[in-house]
Amino acid sequence: MSEEKKDAWLNYLALTTIIFAVCATLSTFKGGGFSTKSVITQAQASDEWAYYQSKGIKSYIYQLQSEKLELDLMGLKPDAAKLSSIYTDKIADYKKKIEKYEKEKTQSQEKAKALEAVRDEAQVHSKAFGIAVIYLQIAILLSSIAGLLKKKAIWYGGVAAGLVGLVYFADGFLVFI
Repeated sequence: MSEEKKDAWLNYLALTTIIFAVCATLSTFKGGGFSTKSVITQAQASDEWAYYQSKGIKSYIYQLQSEKLELDLMGLKPDAAKLSSIYTDKIADYKKKIEKYEKEKTQSQEKAKALEAVRDEAQVHSKAFGIAVIYLQIAILLSSIAGLLKKKAIWYGGVAAGLVGLVYFADGFLVFI
């Protein structure tokens, strides 16, 4: 029996296909991780913005109440010193609460913006990995066809697509594009 001679380039085809397949798998895994991180941090940022709004509402309610008491205080008769003192104390208490809620609002806003920055960064990584998967799968497909048809030119097209995929794969980690 005579064995059919195997073309040497087919070994390189197999090797590049394995490399592209491994990188495509890793890209899918890492892209999914960054996508999940993006969704989770978006939810956290939304929660933080809701907290920010609640603090704003509470602050506004105390501000309105404080202004009402100030107006009531102006309408008191001069001989109502004890009542005037109660009003003054209550107004001071409300102003402290307003100050507290405004401070919490600022902290909440900063936290929400930080979470949005994490979300945006995760989306950049996820996009790069997603593009890498597309090119790497095209490379695998073309390499498979080249192996079946024993057409070196098709394999070169697969290698070109795979190199683009590898660039995006590296970009998913380093973000240079």
